[in-house]
Amino acid sequence: MNERLLQLATRHGVLRARIDEQRRHLAQQVVPLEAALAKGDLVLDGVDWLKQHPGAVGAAVAVAVVAKPARLWRWGRRAFVVWRGWQSLRGGLLKKFAGGG
Repeated sequence: MNERLLQLATRHGVLRARIDEQRRHLAQQVVPLEAALAKGDLVLDGVDWLKQHPGAVGAAVAVAVVAKPARLWRWGRRAFVVWRGWQSLRGGLLKKFAGGG
């Protein structure tokens, strides 16, 4: 084989190995970003749902106008506490059954 072609083939192999290593490294570094982007996707899904269900949004606004603001805040706080408790419980159960705890 021509000496020049041998050098090029060797260089090509070295570069391919380097590229593969860089891809593996990049894939490891992207994992935290995937979680953050997934949360952003959830927000966008919520916005899309609101756009597709204007009647639900209108009903919620009507309830807010008719209900007394103090009562609305009180029930909103209760709902938030229940929701956060559920999120915490679900996260703990997922860790437990996924082998993380």
